[in-house]
Amino acid sequence: MSAARPERIAVTGLGLVTAAGEGVEATWQAVCAGRGTATRDPGLAGLPVDFSCRVPGPRDADRRIGRAAWRMGRFVKLAVLAAREAVRDAGLDPRGWDGSRVAVVIGCGMGGTEWEEQARRLEEQGPGMVSPLAIPTMIPNLAAGEVSIDLRATGPSLAPATACASGATALVVARDLLAAGHCDVAVAGGAEAAVGRLSTAGFWRMGALSERTGDVGGASRPFAPDRDGFVMAEGAGVLVLERAGDAAARGARLRAVLAGCGSTSDAHHPTAPPAGAAGAEAALRAALAEAGLDPYDVDHVNAHGTSTPLNDATEAALIARVLPHRPSVTAPKGALGHSLGAAGAVEAALTVLTIEHRLVPPVANLGAAAPEADIDCVTKQPRRQNVRVALSHSFGFGGHNVVLALTAAR
Repeated sequence: MSAARPERIAVTGLGLVTAAGEGVEATWQAVCAGRGTATRDPGLAGLPVDFSCRVPGPRDADRRIGRAAWRMGRFVKLAVLAAREAVRDAGLDPRGWDGSRVAVVIGCGMGGTEWEEQARRLEEQGPGMVSPLAIPTMIPNLAAGEVSIDLRATGPSLAPATACASGATALVVARDLLAAGHCDVAVAGGAEAAVGRLSTAGFWRMGALSERTGDVGGASRPFAPDRDGFVMAEGAGVLVLERAGDAAARGARLRAVLAGCGSTSDAHHPTAPPAGAAGAEAALRAALAEAGLDPYDVDHVNAHGTSTPLNDATEAALIARVLPHRPSVTAPKGALGHSLGAAGAVEAALTVLTIEHRLVPPVANLGAAAPEADIDCVTKQPRRQNVRVALSHSFGFGGHNVVLALTAAR
């Protein structure tokens, strides 16, 4: 990893669209309430797992996006809405900025599921009935492409794909673009709307999904003794990053500082983490080293916490080993489900809010952590805590590990 950055990279804007609703406040309120958002999903009827965490409405999304909405896949629309909110929150106006100095980096793990309907059309009605929008609505880079178009951003436009770490990887890439001087503003995050019949069946066949069909709202329960898998979710999270000096000069609010990043590969297995989590530990230590911090400086961990037996056990052991002073731990997937490529950015945004509000949300559906998980999970109620240094973990299929170190701006 590179040496410590000469200038701090600040978070100046946040935008969220999740199963809790559109907007940062809706998601923050849901995770603080410890409320699960999973519901029965008519689109999954007849499958062994027939529930998910889809984004509810809003019905006027197409109207607000404008004429271009007709050509966008669902995950692209979520990205555009989250990016617009983040840019507004940062106090920026695309009509007045130099777009050549604005980068867009939106990660995505799978892209759209509209192709499932197109495949049916092909088989049942022939190639002439396949939509000319079949490709643009499903390829993962279109979130970054359409956000760039929407914001008139003509700087670098990139779309990292590191599975469930994609949103966090996007923030690392954006940070590097700013540090290298390739842009002055980076609009970065992740988007995903991969809840489809084939994707759900595929994850179920892998044994990755919860089968708690009699308690769908409580199905996602990270670190619980009886956890049995994650819940598929949609979502988008976008952060605006700027060099702290530039942001301060224009009078912007510095919401937090992205002080360090660590990225590693397990080089072990397509889906399973290695025993001991050496790669994840290396990413954690790299993020702290880049930030000039010690493990004992960490006040809080926003865990990857998928609610799968192996992932949670491995991550809990990592936290207990490297951070033995027992910082507070939360895991938003209990409330929001697992939004795959969007999750890392959504959870980074929630970590910023935790720092700002001095409030750690509880892990939804968790009474007490499994006995083997020797970590301080926040449960039942939010916890008041002065969080100065927080880590956000993201781990993806393929062995991708990303850890972000976020600190209070002042």
